[in-house]
Amino acid sequence: MAEIREIVKTAFEALSEKKASDIRILNISEVSVIADYFVIAGGSNRNQLQAMADEVEDKLAELGWTPKNIEGYMNGSWILMDYGDVVLHLFDEENRLFYDLERIWRDGREVKPEDLA
Repeated sequence: MAEIREIVKTAFEALSEKKASDIRILNISEVSVIADYFVIAGGSNRNQLQAMADEVEDKLAELGWTPKNIEGYMNGSWILMDYGDVVLHLFDEENRLFYDLERIWRDGREVKPEDLA
């Protein structure tokens, strides 16, 4: 479990470095078998979302973690990065409001970054 928290923490830091907006960490381990954590973040445009995804991928690769899958990178309005127990959702503003994952997964527990240490 410590390894999973390290993935989440590193991803959060990488997203912060690229000025992602409204980064949310949801622990969904008690309500789903899909993953233990969702990290949801916003970006203002395709270039920023791709830069956010690149930074996450680079920082996690430095620690030896590679994604199982990345979807939506070329489109750049919703990029999904699947690290197994951690799934990142990077949205532009319009799609984040439309899909509203925070509402859909409201039974998950929001986690503060400082609680991951």
